[in-house]
Amino acid sequence: MDKTTQSLRSEDVNKKWILIDAQDLVLGRLASLVANRLRGKHLASYTPHVDCGDNVVIVNAEKVHLTGKKRTDKKFYWHTGYPGGIKERTIGQILDGRFPERAVEKAVERMVPRGPLGRKIMSNLKVYAGSSHPHEAQNPTPLDIASLNRKNKRSI
Repeated sequence: MDKTTQSLRSEDVNKKWILIDAQDLVLGRLASLVANRLRGKHLASYTPHVDCGDNVVIVNAEKVHLTGKKRTDKKFYWHTGYPGGIKERTIGQILDGRFPERAVEKAVERMVPRGPLGRKIMSNLKVYAGSSHPHEAQNPTPLDIASLNRKNKRSI
């Protein structure tokens, strides 16, 4: 019996489309599971240097939950480049703002590797604030993250 390790090539990868409804899901737990799906770590044929993960569509990103006081206390900083130009925004302001899907995108982006492979993996993630998405033609299979663990879903 041959006991060599299987190493996928990019031509051998079969990508699936997965649909996740983020309503009432905890942001960090959602991001962790999505990062594993994007990377392909849920597969037995996982190969670290190949993009072997699935395409993931997330809807209702604006209705994601944060535990504790993170909504008001978790802050993101950036600098404009001018003296005294440090700015801050809470994650609550981001979720209530114009592009609430950026909170989910950034949470997932910080869980995938940096570099060319990480950028390729992030191109397989599609996040939408509302419940509609333009990927019906791909027939995404729904993934119920709330049923995987009771801590994955929170409602106030």
